[in-house]
Amino acid sequence: MAASKTSSNVVHRASGLSSHSSPSPTENGPVRQDAKHTEFNSEDMQQWTRHVERIKAKVIEQVKAQMSEVLDKVLTDSLQSFSQSTHSNAVENTHQQTDGKTRRHRMQDGKVFVARQSILDELFEISHIRTIYHMFIAALLLFIISTLAVDYIDQGRLVLDFDLFFYAFGQLGTVIWAWLIMFSYTLLGPYYILSQWQELYHHFQWKKPVSVATAVVLLAAEMSVLGYFPVYVVLHYQLPPASRFIIILEQIRFLMKSYSFIRETVVAVLRAKSKKGEAARFPALSSYLYFLFCPTLIYRETYPRNPYIRWNYVGRNFAMILGSLFYLYFILVRLCIPVYKNESNQPFSRRTLVLAVFHSTLPGMLMLLLGFFAFLHCWLNAFAEMLRFADRMFYKDWWNSTSFANYYRTWNIVVHDWLYYYAYRDFLWLSGHRLRSVATLSVFAVSAFVHEYAFTMGFGFFYPVMFCLFAVIGVVFNFTLNDKRKGPVWNIIMWTCLFIGQGVQVCLYCLEWYAQVHCPRTGTGFWELVTPRSWTCSYKG
Repeated sequence: MAASKTSSNVVHRASGLSSHSSPSPTENGPVRQDAKHTEFNSEDMQQWTRHVERIKAKVIEQVKAQMSEVLDKVLTDSLQSFSQSTHSNAVENTHQQTDGKTRRHRMQDGKVFVARQSILDELFEISHIRTIYHMFIAALLLFIISTLAVDYIDQGRLVLDFDLFFYAFGQLGTVIWAWLIMFSYTLLGPYYILSQWQELYHHFQWKKPVSVATAVVLLAAEMSVLGYFPVYVVLHYQLPPASRFIIILEQIRFLMKSYSFIRETVVAVLRAKSKKGEAARFPALSSYLYFLFCPTLIYRETYPRNPYIRWNYVGRNFAMILGSLFYLYFILVRLCIPVYKNESNQPFSRRTLVLAVFHSTLPGMLMLLLGFFAFLHCWLNAFAEMLRFADRMFYKDWWNSTSFANYYRTWNIVVHDWLYYYAYRDFLWLSGHRLRSVATLSVFAVSAFVHEYAFTMGFGFFYPVMFCLFAVIGVVFNFTLNDKRKGPVWNIIMWTCLFIGQGVQVCLYCLEWYAQVHCPRTGTGFWELVTPRSWTCSYKG
């Protein structure tokens, strides 16, 4: 190999240098035994030893580099040959089977769970990335110090008030009992309804009426407990924003979890029925209970598990979640509320509105990063660790995306998997793989509707900013800034669009919030409820 030749040549040159540099007794006569000559020999030996060590280090570096190149080439060649063989096998199978069978086989493939770490956990092992994390902690400390300084100068006290926290998370008792009702139904309702359907389906003669009746009962139960009940709790008890978001987001999560369980279980029962001699096995309640808490929306009876729980890792993640909440509090108190509260009672002009949008880009982007870090990394990893759930790929390196199509796929893997397998692929299967663009648009429509519903119920007013960003701008960016866009320039464009989009959201939602406070609705008509108050309220702050 090239590496062994290089190392042998270097060693040969070193040995040649040794033979020429060492004088022989025949050339220089007898060796003198005086102290001066002994000292000279010892210094010469030390220099020679250092020289050999340098040569040794260079040889090792060259061998490592060349061995790395050889291994990379071998792995690349093997992967290329494997992909070519796989492609040829796929082509042969395609020619051997009909198109309908191949499509059905593809639709039966699902997500495969593999034991792996989250990307940020791997990156935090690098000291340079850890320094960026330390910079965010330093910024949080600066927020705390500046708030203390302002309070001391203005009011002569050094007390941090968290009135906003107590207001936002008010009526937690109502949230707890409402959550317990939703959880109890999600655990027991779909499970026992499907278990009864399986028994009747295999032993009853009229299978279609049984399936239709079961579907009607399930739909009625889902709409009553997971549809109407959370909305009633939020509106009847007039919950504050954070408590509202807890109820609504848990409502959406339970709906997605129960749908995944229903779909996977029904398909498994029907497949078992179609295979003669194979008895259908209904999943155990313990596996469904585990699924309701593990950080995935794709139901499986078993998942890859870690051998033990790192409780220090769990505590560290919950501590980072608490720190992120305080970070969000100081962003709102120091960067958003003073701008939009508008205590001078001056109306917003177009110039002020534009300046407010660009002023909100930094706090908006910080909120986006905090939401990603606190939920998609810390919260999901904490529960995954407590449940020994080994597949930690809750997100990919979305920050390196050069297209919005890749950003949508990598930002939230948990939700993306659910949309891909249950919305996109199922739509393709129903349409016979003929309407891919329509399938993509349907996924965007579902995502836009759910996001807008969450924001409307969470804030208590309808302002379709999120819907427009997803259903209109998001669709345009998905098809224009697609995967063909490569290079660092497109990554810069993506980040610029994210900054502007977050600034628009923060600005418009803050304006509408204070417009709702200062100009409350006087009627309950449809147009009164869906028309944003910031469009007509003379006090725009």
